[in-house]
Amino acid sequence: MKALINISILFILFTIVIACNTKNKEDHGKHATKESVYYTCAMDPQIRVSKPGKCPICHMDLTPIKNDDSAANEIALSEQQIKLGNITMQTIAESGNSLEETYTGVLTINQEKVKTISSRAMGRIEKLYFKTTGDYIRKNEAVYHLYSEDIAIAKQDYFTAYKQLAMPGDFGKNAKTMLNAAKQKLLFFGLSNTQIESIKASNKISPYTTFYSTFSGYVTEIIATEGSYIMEGSGILKLADLNSLWLEAQLNVNYVKGVKIGQNAKISFTDYPDKTINAKVSFINPEINPDTRLLLIRMEVPNPNLFLKPGMQAMTKLTQPNVKGLFIPTDAVIREEHATYIWIEKRHGVFENLMVETGIEANGMIEIKSEMDPTKKVVITGAYAINSEYKFRKGSDPMEGMKM
Repeated sequence: MKALINISILFILFTIVIACNTKNKEDHGKHATKESVYYTCAMDPQIRVSKPGKCPICHMDLTPIKNDDSAANEIALSEQQIKLGNITMQTIAESGNSLEETYTGVLTINQEKVKTISSRAMGRIEKLYFKTTGDYIRKNEAVYHLYSEDIAIAKQDYFTAYKQLAMPGDFGKNAKTMLNAAKQKLLFFGLSNTQIESIKASNKISPYTTFYSTFSGYVTEIIATEGSYIMEGSGILKLADLNSLWLEAQLNVNYVKGVKIGQNAKISFTDYPDKTINAKVSFINPEINPDTRLLLIRMEVPNPNLFLKPGMQAMTKLTQPNVKGLFIPTDAVIREEHATYIWIEKRHGVFENLMVETGIEANGMIEIKSEMDPTKKVVITGAYAINSEYKFRKGSDPMEGMKM
């Protein structure tokens, strides 16, 4: 009886051991399955489930994917994937490049060639001889007719002094002094020597005076109107000399670091494709546009035949010879919202991303300003293929949560 009890106990223990071993194997199998395969959607890689089915977003069949046990910023690719993705690598070293970049700009009026015709005495404008912007005014051409009591008083003083010159003694000497003072006042008011001399022959002093332009140019702005009262120094018209124009262009702030005042630029025009003009950089704005991160530069463009017009589009080509730095193809750099990075080969078939700071970009090449291990190979073609595969497998951006 005792032997039968012992046999029964042993049988029960044996059954328990077998059951535990079976459960452990099942649990281990489930764990292995969970870690080795997951299901995702080709269109929505953020979907990751442990069982087959359909994507809850686009309703496509989920694709089984083997879990990638590489580090968070790494991805392992097979030889076939490397070949199909046209992934090539090479080491990079500092080199000298001649960078040439073309920027679009707009021709504007050269503000240094803009003159303002203003009144030098208080009065009322009786007549404007030019009333339309774009009109051309030649030097010594009548511009406006002014009624001014101040000028009339100065004319009367000049006329009176002139009449008293012939008087004997101190009267004649004082008249000469008064004549010179009155003339200086009339010159200050803007009258010409010819106008002043004509006062001597006048029978009646007029409060009206016609003023003439002292330079030539096109009317760009009409400030005053007929019948309006103006103060001393008030503007009437603005004239621009269009024999010289400005070309203003917006440059990437990284590129402008190599641009200097006086640097040569070759300018071509949309409206005149066969014509080019050599110019020089005359101004670099010290302030960056905070919205566009662009910087304005300016070139002075000669326009002797006046065939160029303000408002025309033009292209300026700037060349920086022998710029030294680390340069790789532009397509090798991945630009995301919060980071810019490249892929490098960690070991054969395994790639890792590296956040970098970029600089000058031109001719299909971009400068890498971050320090680089010279022994590491950089992915120069197929970087976007690696990036897509990474997102497909791991369902996230390589630089998620990181900011430059």
